[in-house]
Amino acid sequence: MKDTKHNSGAPEDPQRRTFLIGLIAAMVSFITLVLGGSGALYFLSPAWRGRKENWVAVGPISGLKEGDPIKIDFVQRKMDGWNVIQSPSSVWVVLQKGEWVAYDPHCTHLGCPYRWDANKKAFICPCHGGVFSKDGNVVSGPPPKPLMRYPTKIENSTLYILPEGAKA
Repeated sequence: MKDTKHNSGAPEDPQRRTFLIGLIAAMVSFITLVLGGSGALYFLSPAWRGRKENWVAVGPISGLKEGDPIKIDFVQRKMDGWNVIQSPSSVWVVLQKGEWVAYDPHCTHLGCPYRWDANKKAFICPCHGGVFSKDGNVVSGPPPKPLMRYPTKIENSTLYILPEGAKA
């Protein structure tokens, strides 16, 4: 009786088959490594980047004197991918006992913008009658806490604030 299993006419080459399977496995592994590694680096890269403090230049301190607070308007720039987003903002700045103090321009009650009343020597919020002293403490009205302060620093006669670091 004849063996009919190998009648296809093509001789079997186990070395060639093993080589091709190994080559295909190597290429699949390489592609998986490249694509998977790139994806992993993309998702993990924010964890390796240090958190950058976004100090914002408010303006020169040369024209500012100790005494009454002054409202300063400035433009805050933030990077969003490749776009630079510019948003106008303001800050109340006062030099008290040789220290620069910068206040968030919104009342701690409902976020209304307040103003400085030079006659009363107080910050007045028109929404619900909140009153704050020059040092930011609540004098009267419904505000639950003092005015929010921004960290400040001076570099090359320019005042900088750190909006992300605001605290009461």
